[in-house]
Amino acid sequence: MSEFEHKLAMARTAVGQGKLSRRDFMQFTMAAGFTLAASATMFASAARAAPKKGGAFKFGCGHGQTTDSLDPATWSNGFTFHFGKSLFAAPLTQVDSKNTAVPHVAESFEPSNGAQKWMFKIRNGITFHDGRTLTADDVVNTINYHIGADSKSPAKSVLSSVTSVKTDGKDQVVFELKGGNADFPFLLTDYHLGIYPSKDGKIDWAKGIGAGPYAITNFEPGVKIQAERNKNYFKDTYFDSVEMLSIVDVAARTNAFLAGEVHYINRADLKTIDMLKKAPDTELYNVSGFAHYTAPMHVDAAPFDKLEVRQALKYAINRQELVDKILFGYGTPGNDDPISAAMKYAINPAPAYTYDPDKAKSLLKKAGLDGLKVDLSASDAAFAGGVDAALLMAEQAKKAGIEINVVREPNDSYWDNVWLKKPWCLCYWGGRPVADMFLSVSLAADAAWNDTHWKNPRFNELLLAARAETDEKKRAAQYAEAQQLVHDDGGQIVLMYNNFVGAMSNKIGHDAFNSDFDDDGGYCWERWWMA
Repeated sequence: MSEFEHKLAMARTAVGQGKLSRRDFMQFTMAAGFTLAASATMFASAARAAPKKGGAFKFGCGHGQTTDSLDPATWSNGFTFHFGKSLFAAPLTQVDSKNTAVPHVAESFEPSNGAQKWMFKIRNGITFHDGRTLTADDVVNTINYHIGADSKSPAKSVLSSVTSVKTDGKDQVVFELKGGNADFPFLLTDYHLGIYPSKDGKIDWAKGIGAGPYAITNFEPGVKIQAERNKNYFKDTYFDSVEMLSIVDVAARTNAFLAGEVHYINRADLKTIDMLKKAPDTELYNVSGFAHYTAPMHVDAAPFDKLEVRQALKYAINRQELVDKILFGYGTPGNDDPISAAMKYAINPAPAYTYDPDKAKSLLKKAGLDGLKVDLSASDAAFAGGVDAALLMAEQAKKAGIEINVVREPNDSYWDNVWLKKPWCLCYWGGRPVADMFLSVSLAADAAWNDTHWKNPRFNELLLAARAETDEKKRAAQYAEAQQLVHDDGGQIVLMYNNFVGAMSNKIGHDAFNSDFDDDGGYCWERWWMA
């Protein structure tokens, strides 16, 4: 490194630490021969590089509804998802930007007995927002709240292998499982599993008191949540205050960003993405991951109870056209396998469900039908462009003799009144870090979020076997067979794998993004800062 390169590096560091002004940095670089534009770009980059405390972060979220609650057992959308990931709650483990499970409230974790037993050591000195000390009892009571006999929490299916959770002293928690599970620490990153204070064996969730980086100051369901930095948080965090606004309408969300009312929006309108790209002081948030958009059919409701009908609909949809016209290229076509090609143990099931109207017609005839008329419930609450996607699917299906009646459902009640209730609708699935979580939460027979009502005995056998299998080849084969069964027999149409696309002000600094979920894996609250 030359003397000048060394001085430049020092200057950039000083800018990042707030010790060198823009004017002084620009004078230094321009004196060295850099252009005004190049100097400005270098300064902006350096200013964002080092985390610093301060500022009020505002986030326009494309999710939320008036029925949202602070009860973690009810969280079901991308607004409440943030509550448990890193806004006000704190789980035992987190997923880092390399898709590795790392300790969080837990200081460490250790398996034994072939990964059938797991010991978690709880960090000392963690306090809840009201000053109470977080204990091993709080961890046990929180987990039991989700897995108890009367629980309706979606996390119950995620933790279906847990047979007992007990304290071992003041700072240790022991999980006993039905079988070995090398991925178990990943399961505890589920966003429902933030640790709550408890008393007499019951958790106290009503006030939204957690141990996360921010303490709630105001919560208006379907409108917004506001919070202030928890000064006693056990890790570094940067914003003085945060606010997440529920702005489900994509046009309103985009306008809020362009008007400078929020620093970041998710679920950008891809039809107007070029406008966002050209907006001043804007960085496009574009992260590919494991998320996907689906059209689940209830396999126990006519006409979807006939396998040939389900398969006909799969061949009647042109998924590449959906990617081109709905995602504008920001994604890839699905093939009715929820496991992304980028995920460990993924396969590419055959035959591929490519657009084939003639094949769809022959399958309907096999089912004893000359044609088909079905309702498809759709809303942009399911995903940005959801209604447009449904209308495009209806147009595509006409060539197969299928009439799809698109039912436009209200955005604000979609997840309560449509998903899981209507026999065919649209849905989205955010990322999950490992195959077991995806398959368990949405396809296991007893899963709370089994949105197709599919109950395949062989699939459930494979799911249990693969979870406990320590031989990598055997485990890969089990997951391969499970994915093939979902592809061949299931009712979940995976339309497309979507990139996470949003817009971010360059006033926000960040490190490498997490691709597990949107919004930096839901960790934006504690990993981002004001540049």
